[in-house]
Amino acid sequence: MAELPVTPALQKYLNIIGQYNREFTKWESRSTKIIRRYRDDIRTNGASSSEAARFNVLWSNVQTLVPAVFSRLPKADVSRRFADHDPVGRVASLLIERALDYEIEHYPDFRSAMKNAVEDRFLGGRGVAWVRYDPHIIEVGRPEDGFQITEDVDDEGDNQPQEAIEYECAPTDYVHWRDFGHNVARTWEEVTQVWRWVYMSKAALRERFGDELARKIPTNDTPEGLTKYGQSTKSADQAKICELWDSETQKVYWLSESHPEILDERDDPLDLEGFFPCAKPLYATTTTDSLVPIPDFVLYQDQANELDILTDRIDGLIKALRVRGIYDASQPALQRLLTEGDNNTLIPTDKWAAFSEKGGLKGTIDLLPIDTIAATLIQCYQAQAQIKGQIYEITGISDIIRGQAAARETATAQQIKGQYAGLRLRAMQESVALFATELIRLKAQIICSQFQEETILQYAAAQQLSPEDQQMIPQALQLLKSNPLRNFRIEVAADSLVQLDEQQMKQERIEFIGAFGNFLREAVTAGQQVPELTPMLMKVMQFAIGSFKQARTIEGVIDVALQKLEQKQAEQAQNPQPDPEMMKVQAEQQGAQMKMQADQQAAQMKMQSDAQNQQARVQADMQIEQMKAQMSTELQRQKQEFDAQMKLRELAQQEEFDRWKAELDAATKIMVARIAANPGSDVTLLESQQQSASDMAESMKEVISGISSTYNDMMNMHGQTMERLNGVMENLSAPKRLVRGPDGRAVGVETVRPSIQ
Repeated sequence: MAELPVTPALQKYLNIIGQYNREFTKWESRSTKIIRRYRDDIRTNGASSSEAARFNVLWSNVQTLVPAVFSRLPKADVSRRFADHDPVGRVASLLIERALDYEIEHYPDFRSAMKNAVEDRFLGGRGVAWVRYDPHIIEVGRPEDGFQITEDVDDEGDNQPQEAIEYECAPTDYVHWRDFGHNVARTWEEVTQVWRWVYMSKAALRERFGDELARKIPTNDTPEGLTKYGQSTKSADQAKICELWDSETQKVYWLSESHPEILDERDDPLDLEGFFPCAKPLYATTTTDSLVPIPDFVLYQDQANELDILTDRIDGLIKALRVRGIYDASQPALQRLLTEGDNNTLIPTDKWAAFSEKGGLKGTIDLLPIDTIAATLIQCYQAQAQIKGQIYEITGISDIIRGQAAARETATAQQIKGQYAGLRLRAMQESVALFATELIRLKAQIICSQFQEETILQYAAAQQLSPEDQQMIPQALQLLKSNPLRNFRIEVAADSLVQLDEQQMKQERIEFIGAFGNFLREAVTAGQQVPELTPMLMKVMQFAIGSFKQARTIEGVIDVALQKLEQKQAEQAQNPQPDPEMMKVQAEQQGAQMKMQADQQAAQMKMQSDAQNQQARVQADMQIEQMKAQMSTELQRQKQEFDAQMKLRELAQQEEFDRWKAELDAATKIMVARIAANPGSDVTLLESQQQSASDMAESMKEVISGISSTYNDMMNMHGQTMERLNGVMENLSAPKRLVRGPDGRAVGVETVRPSIQ
């Protein structure tokens, strides 16, 4: 069966791929040898013991540099692109930062891709990683789950299950250095096509391209690395598929070298800002005229070869460094001396006289001198150390980094050496940090453009935000969906990829607290003296805090405080404070106006008081006249009653006196008659009558005394009544003054008593 002709569209990209293969063939061959040397495949694959000894400095350097530039997961640092007061932007940056941290920490792909890419950078000279969107779809609403068929569903769609996203992620795939390619260019900015080779099984082909194409694509390929590094035979059960991204056409193509047509073609599926789903590769050494990397080992391979030669020589000298010589065969005891002799052990001999005549041991044995071998071995060790020093200078690995410091060196000297020795190492760390930053940016774009809002909120644990921040979540999500890279700045610090010294972290925080405390103390004083400087001081504070990585967690608090301060300043600007001189003039005018008003009020109150006093005086005079009339009438009435009572008493007393006088005259007449009739016989009776008369006289005296006492009482009561009347009259005629309440109104009148000297 004749092969079908290749379509022009496919031929275009096959030519680009072929040009890349021709350009990078030498590099791939060199990288393969470097990896075999790194793995020491000659020994690990069962080489004979006669193989020359080697010093695997490549493995030592890679194992030192890889953890020096990448030893832990990076931390995404998402902040607003402009340091303004934007609470919505702050909440949006917080959401995407938390979502990125969840993606990096929860899934192991990012750590694996970073580690493998960094290792490829220090071996072959190029590390590549690829970011993609991976939604996991499940079927929902199946008939067995109770799915209800509606009337408007056509016959073809009856009982068809619906699909829903169970969860979604943005994995980072490691791309082997053989499986990545791009169009030949001088710099990465000139690259317009990138691709990666993916090995797919027959089932994966059917799921991705359908049954018809899956039957046409042969599965007779396998990753080349499996045959070169350990696997002896191929397991031809996979198809080699190329996923090619063309920035000129803004399309993605899937093709196979074993199929004459492009398998699939789609428009930009991820809508990334840079179009390519991969970051710029992590290169070793490149120049501006080619993207073919130069592995680090190539730059010191001559020294490494010399080191291997010296190592092999040292191994030979060590093996030769043993006692060898010849002895007199007639003295068999000499052989036993070196094989059986031990500490304090003597070997007997039967021919001592002959042995001593020949000069003893000096005359019967001659040993191969080993001092020359020992001296040569020492020189080889010194040369080996010098070559290793040259290699460390080429690679930038210092003795401080490798933990080889002299005991006599001071801490300051070691710190200075470490700073200078770490210059190239820091450049490597920054390149790895930039590579991680670009991968995280790609993740951020996929999260913002492809993820559902519920997924973002779930990854970011939005329910744990403060109530104020939760109110801004809808606006923040809308901001994330509108070209996030233009709104946010995503960075990964180089130090975040290596293990930090705990003491250094403490020192940085103490330094921040000291600097911030001193500035705050000065700023508060300046702000109190000149309030107009407060916004500028807050801006300076925000600028200073941005330089301290340990203080970035409180940057949002500073933003909120600055926003509140600006609002307060805006409110004060709407009601500006007058000039102090103007305030003084206004105060004087207000004082004069208040004084004038006080004088007017005082005059008005005086007039009202005089009128009220006059009215009270008139009322008081009227009351006095009324009281005088009432008192005069009362006195007249009391006098009339007293005169009437006195007349009645006088009449009663007169009647009593007349009755008593009549009775006395009658008794006297009777007694005189009796005496005249019988003189001397009624003396006793006369005495008794005289006694009765005397008693009656006493009674009359008592009656008269009672009448006199009653009269005196009446006169005293009259006098007291007159005194009270006089007191009332004095009160009525005394000067009066008004009594005012809290509101200033008259509530009564009181008498002014003269002061007693």
